[in-house]
Amino acid sequence: MGMAGKVALLLWAQTLGLAGAQTTQLLVEPPWIPAVLWDQVTLTCQGSGTTGATTWYTDEWSWRQEGRGHFNVTKSGTYRCYRRGSGRSPPVTVLNDWLVLQVPARPLLEGDMVTLRCRSYQDKSLTSVHFFHEGKDLGGPHDRTELSLFPLQLHHSGRYRCRGRVGAVVPEWRESQLVTVTVRKVPVSGVFVSVRPRGGQVALGDRLVLSCAVTMGTGPRSFTWHRGGSETLLGTGPHLELRHVGDNDSGQYQCRASDGYSVAESVPLNVTVLGKRDPQVTP
Repeated sequence: MGMAGKVALLLWAQTLGLAGAQTTQLLVEPPWIPAVLWDQVTLTCQGSGTTGATTWYTDEWSWRQEGRGHFNVTKSGTYRCYRRGSGRSPPVTVLNDWLVLQVPARPLLEGDMVTLRCRSYQDKSLTSVHFFHEGKDLGGPHDRTELSLFPLQLHHSGRYRCRGRVGAVVPEWRESQLVTVTVRKVPVSGVFVSVRPRGGQVALGDRLVLSCAVTMGTGPRSFTWHRGGSETLLGTGPHLELRHVGDNDSGQYQCRASDGYSVAESVPLNVTVLGKRDPQVTP
């Protein structure tokens, strides 16, 4: 499997929050779903445990093969794999139909561009193509077999299919199965904390303000504050203010940002509380 495909699909798992949950993933190469049999499809099972613990299933558990972490598909059907320690993977469907509408097997994030491909059996001649979104004809007929969506927005989510005439001698109308497009908000990342006074050094009894910001992410965000690796909640919101710092306020402070789907945290920021200042003496 190509490195680009692995990276894209591992990103997919992380974006959905699956990697942290140790969920088994079924990766497909070429990275399009549903896959088509005439593309010489390779499936790779990834999860915790050893490769020898992999079990493969297809079409209601009628077939299984122990031990191999990947294999080349020779029959259409719906495939899953199982790894001890991380469980069963989501399904991947391999079709051998007259017409198939494919979506990239990667996270479809708000603001990106995605191309849907209408494929005829063994890439035979395909003309008079129509694309449909939730039953609405998006235009045609035309000989363009790809539909580009840019920039991706949440309302692009839904069920798509394509219709066209397959064959060169006596073309026949064919229609694809429905495929679901799910557009997700860009997950939060690049969380960082700034502090006043600068450097995080503050005199005993003075005021300290920590601020949290996010470099990337398109969804609404919530913030929580923690200290020294503890799960104890110090506060919520983008700012944490300590009006009169005490001796026990020294330590490492961390902010976590969430959009409801993904969570990211900042590098810990060190705060040092210095001894009480000497009073100012006016001559």
